[in-house]
Amino acid sequence: MADTNLSALLWSVADLLRGDYKQSEYGKVILPFTVLRRLDCVLEPSKAAVLKEYAKRKAAGLDPDAFCKKVAGLDFYNASPLDLKKLVGDQDNIGPNLVAYIQGFSPAVRDIFEQFEFHTQVDRLAKSKILYLVTEKFASAPLHPDQVSNADMGLVFEELIRRFAELSNETAGEHFTPREVIRLMVNLIFTEDGDVLAKPGVVRQLYDPTAGTGGMLSVAEEYLKVMNPKARLVMHGQELNPESYAICKADMLIKGQDIGNIILGNTLSEDGHRGQRFDYMLSNPPFGVEWKKVEKEVRREHEQQGFDGRFGPGLPRVSDGSMLFLLHLLSKMRPAKDGGSRFAIVLNGSPLFTGGAGSGESEIRRYVLENDLLEAIVGLPTDMFYNTGIATYIWVVSNRKPAERKGKVQLIDASAMWQKMRKSLGSKRREMSEAQIDDVAKIFGNAEEVTRDGVPISRIFRNEEFGYRTITVERPQRDEAGNVVLGAKGKLKGKLVANADLRDTENVPLTEEVEAYFAREVKPHAPDAWIDEEKTKVGYEIPFNRHFYVFKPPRSLEEIDAELKEVSGRIVAMLGALHQ
Repeated sequence: MADTNLSALLWSVADLLRGDYKQSEYGKVILPFTVLRRLDCVLEPSKAAVLKEYAKRKAAGLDPDAFCKKVAGLDFYNASPLDLKKLVGDQDNIGPNLVAYIQGFSPAVRDIFEQFEFHTQVDRLAKSKILYLVTEKFASAPLHPDQVSNADMGLVFEELIRRFAELSNETAGEHFTPREVIRLMVNLIFTEDGDVLAKPGVVRQLYDPTAGTGGMLSVAEEYLKVMNPKARLVMHGQELNPESYAICKADMLIKGQDIGNIILGNTLSEDGHRGQRFDYMLSNPPFGVEWKKVEKEVRREHEQQGFDGRFGPGLPRVSDGSMLFLLHLLSKMRPAKDGGSRFAIVLNGSPLFTGGAGSGESEIRRYVLENDLLEAIVGLPTDMFYNTGIATYIWVVSNRKPAERKGKVQLIDASAMWQKMRKSLGSKRREMSEAQIDDVAKIFGNAEEVTRDGVPISRIFRNEEFGYRTITVERPQRDEAGNVVLGAKGKLKGKLVANADLRDTENVPLTEEVEAYFAREVKPHAPDAWIDEEKTKVGYEIPFNRHFYVFKPPRSLEEIDAELKEVSGRIVAMLGALHQ
């Protein structure tokens, strides 16, 4: 049975829910029931043997967990004598029996249904008198592995998730990254590693600290399977929202992944993968969301652990925590000597330039650039995300840059590479086509400057071109007679006293000598000025848009004058018509 027909069958359950449930709530029933039926089918062949093993080990006073998993040949099992077919055979006791069946699963699977708050839905369906009808529908759904492979089941599941996301823009925005953005990110992190990833039996670790419903992990796996069907991606993730976490975990379970690698909780305050390192990472953290709730834990880690913790380089302002996820990912990179890492993270414009020299944001940029970790930044079209129309950027970060990229950063302006969507979804009105995604990946892969029709698309800079020194320019205090005032005691004795009212700062590019800049830009205007060396700070910013600005010459005065005359003429005519 084709996966689209299958998801249509599952979707038909919506007809039963209509009236008792709002459209945006259908997923609360259909997703956990889909998972339940799939697990029901997967466990069917070993069910009798597992029940026998369970009874035997229990009688011997042993924990049956490991034994039952071995008999099932899976990371999970169900020790209840019930299954969906048996449940449907006892219509009068459907509610309590369904709950008992869920309780029979091994703990990791039970956790999925708890996070879905499935018991609440069972009660609600029972009160609406449709629990039996819904269970009956799913009991006959053909989800056996012989009929639907793990990969196809994953696609069915994702299609259902997508449909629910479309019904609820709020959910879509918070827990859903557009597929084409993920595909572009996956292309960017894998593009330079084609040779390695094509080797038979290759195994790589992938991590998403803001996993949502698991979309990024799934797309990465699909992409790698196309490149190399024998490659294996071991997926890890952490998610804050319980329902999204349950969906992600269920999706990973269906795909045969170890669901112990998917953790519930706030990544910033409780790192669920402490001490682990990964080959590849992907993340779309929340933009412009404050981190006040976790401030105490984050500051403590920053102050007490420094660079041994995750937040050594610095802390951004409390109003936007997205750069904390950047730091978190940096801490999860496999050391270069062990093969290194590459990751892609979506950020808004703020992390490119917010904060002057010495600020937390600037110090984070400084750490990334001075350690030569930034490979590229790709500027995306606006109106690409479900919950925001603002400009967004993909940062590609790696500690194993190829030789031609060392010491350099590639900026790619893909803001014009979009097509209009047939139907808007929330703030999302635009999408990138497969051809446009391939185009950006190719531009990145070639690591070259590109100009089209006189417009720059790709530019390459040396790391230090984003750095500057903020120098403090002092001028002397003078008495009423205009003479300079000298210090009378301490370390200022005999030295010029600075006039705080005349104090100024200048930003000098790192690519320029401070003395030369000072002699050229300051001395001609203030011959008595000097630099207070102790106050000099190094800063970094990435003025992305400035590097892609194309000057458009103003129109001629004659053209503007003619237009003004035409507009004036129209106004006079309109006023004349009013007076008639």
